[in-house]
Amino acid sequence: MPSWLEGWPFVWLYLFFVLGAALRSQALYWLGRGVAAGTLRARRAAWLDGPRTHRAVRLIERWGMPVVPLSFLTVGLQSAVHGASGLLRLHWLRYTLWSVPGWLVWALVWTGGGTVAVYGALALAARSPWALVGALVLAGAVAAVLLLRRRRRREALDALQGLVDQAPEHTPRA
Repeated sequence: MPSWLEGWPFVWLYLFFVLGAALRSQALYWLGRGVAAGTLRARRAAWLDGPRTHRAVRLIERWGMPVVPLSFLTVGLQSAVHGASGLLRLHWLRYTLWSVPGWLVWALVWTGGGTVAVYGALALAARSPWALVGALVLAGAVAAVLLLRRRRRREALDALQGLVDQAPEHTPRA
């Protein structure tokens, strides 16, 4: 944990992280709104035309507003969801109310352990960069295995649904 945060009472540290989450998500939302309104130049908004933002738009269109608070639990998709919310011109109050639970959870994660994990990784890197590399490789391998298992299950279910869709209708005789 940074030295300037050490000694803060938990409540103040938590509120600090809530404020950080709120300011960041609102800034990205309003950046997306500015792009949608045509008031920002394309160079500043080029990141909003990337694959992550397109994916975020599809997620919001498919699943609706619950995507907003859940995005705070992701890495990489979070910014895209907030920018996409602005691009889609979601109503500000509705977007903000859906964001509040995300702010609270994100702040709890960072107050409770996220900051410690980051600074622990930095300390490990200072002590033994190879140990940090090994830990990151192991975490990446676990994540890859979990993603592959999920993808295979989804492909199997899609194949099964395809067979069901191709099967002829059978109506029992009366």
